[in-house]
Amino acid sequence: MDGYARFAGIEARQPVEMVDLRVEPEAITRGGVWFVVAEFAGPARAWRFADVTRTGGSLGSTPTQVAVDAPAWTGPDAAAWVSSLSRSGYTDAVSAVRDYIRDGEVYQANICRVLSAPLPRTGEGEEPDASALAAILAAGNPAPYQGVIHVPHAQSADGSPVLDPVWVVTASPELFLRVDGLNGTGGEGPAVIISGPIKGTASTAAGLASKDEAENIMITDLVRNDLQRICAPGTVAVTGLLEVEHHPGLVHLVSTVTGELLEDAATAPDVWRTILEATFPPASVSGAPKSSALAIIDELETAPRGPYCGAVGWIDADRGTAELAVGIRTFWWTEDADPRSLPDAATGRLRFGTGAGITWGSDPQGEWEETELKAARLIALASAHTLRP
Repeated sequence: MDGYARFAGIEARQPVEMVDLRVEPEAITRGGVWFVVAEFAGPARAWRFADVTRTGGSLGSTPTQVAVDAPAWTGPDAAAWVSSLSRSGYTDAVSAVRDYIRDGEVYQANICRVLSAPLPRTGEGEEPDASALAAILAAGNPAPYQGVIHVPHAQSADGSPVLDPVWVVTASPELFLRVDGLNGTGGEGPAVIISGPIKGTASTAAGLASKDEAENIMITDLVRNDLQRICAPGTVAVTGLLEVEHHPGLVHLVSTVTGELLEDAATAPDVWRTILEATFPPASVSGAPKSSALAIIDELETAPRGPYCGAVGWIDADRGTAELAVGIRTFWWTEDADPRSLPDAATGRLRFGTGAGITWGSDPQGEWEETELKAARLIALASAHTLRP
């Protein structure tokens, strides 16, 4: 069946199998390259592809590349986007988090909203071309973890789905997990796991405040605690702290945490269930303590995050390596649950999430503006924009 994926040095076609890593983690032991889309509060699905090419670079290294047979990308009208939380709704949610912090329920919580706009299938009935949008983002907003995973909806003769469909395009700047040496592929050395949480955002480095540093340190400590659940004692270390990274239109504070996986975990058939149970959802897009933050997120947010704030990337079972980004700066497209809810010409929606980490030092209006800053460039690129091969 048709399908295409590209992320962090691997390009693939022909998806042949799909599993939920939380339900069938041992499927990875069958080998192959699996592209992963783990939803923030849903399945952690992985698709195995038959035709795999290791390109040695990311999508961002070839920013204008579009398949020669790809149609032009025409996005929704810029005025068609709506937010799951209005400005007042979002600032009220920020104030509510500050109340929870004052009462000692949480130290930090990430509050997000989902932007969406109608986007129909093409006149020929095809799904919007994800690779065309990915090329636009790579050209206009290059990112370290640029990628696209698209498995179109297809049915067998009896009407059942062939494989679960997926449509995700990401311009993520954030490393969730990099793993090397699983299942003994690292030789005599232990399997290594690395995470690169981002917390702290401003338009320039001079705009970063003490609140951003405090937020980053809290989340870095949470990542350290997560990794300690699956790493050998004494091996978890913060190898980079509060480093400033520059991205198009903004800067981030980034830290790096590394560890050596416990040998029993690294060689177990269910290693990916073990890793996800310890680390997911990513610390930087949940909060601290994680359990309290997740309960507050569930209370205050009004739309499901889907793959936004989840994880996107690949697992190379043959080489015992993996590269997963946090699913931020990410678009996803779905058919509407009830096509009658929109005119016949618009039976799908394009979505994009944006959010901010809330601490006691947060200003509600300032946090709203941070969500606007994170979304503005990418929404502009995806809206009414045409790129032809």
